[in-house]
Amino acid sequence: MIAILNVELELKAEKDNAEVRIDNPDDFQKIVDAEWNIIYSKLDQLAASGAKIILSALPIGDLATQYFADRDIFCAGRVQKDDLQRVAKATGAVLQTTVQGITKDVLGSCGKFEEVQLGNERYNMFTGCEKTKSSTLVLRGGAAQYLEETQRSLNDAIMIVRRAYKSTAIVAGGGAIEMELSRYLREYLRNIEGKTQLVINGFAKALETIPRTLAENSGMNSTDVLNKLR
Repeated sequence: MIAILNVELELKAEKDNAEVRIDNPDDFQKIVDAEWNIIYSKLDQLAASGAKIILSALPIGDLATQYFADRDIFCAGRVQKDDLQRVAKATGAVLQTTVQGITKDVLGSCGKFEEVQLGNERYNMFTGCEKTKSSTLVLRGGAAQYLEETQRSLNDAIMIVRRAYKSTAIVAGGGAIEMELSRYLREYLRNIEGKTQLVINGFAKALETIPRTLAENSGMNSTDVLNKLR
């Protein structure tokens, strides 16, 4: 079970302008005990909720980390909000702003949770999620510019598939429309005489510029490609 929180789980340090006045020095110990009781009350409620993985957008202190470790509970603090949203969508967990009254219907679930090392980075993997509608792609490369270019290319490919899946009509690219217009004009000019035929033929040839350029940029023989397309 996975709990996603926006709660700070550490002993709060008082601000510089905080002031506490006591008449009896023994009362100071009561104040310290109250702080510890508050943090332990939060930790006890989280442990009692049945969550085995706790993620929070706010810090999780050493005390809470050790408390959860003793109870075989994984925790992580200062998690990016984008990551929390992805985990929530994949596992079905609901973000909580308090530890009071956490029930199982707001906890997420996954088939397997593990820490995997890829290269020099370590990742927490949530797999086997029943409610998942997303997947994570880990891009690796030797230089930042290669990764950025790969990310842009991958995003373009995904968006193309997404648009093609949602749209009922598709406009062909890669110079397909231009080649079809050029073919139509070449057949049309057969019925025309005089200098007009040369003008139309020049226009038809100009339409082949896009597929010719694409073929050359791809390292192919543009003449052979255009002959096949014709």
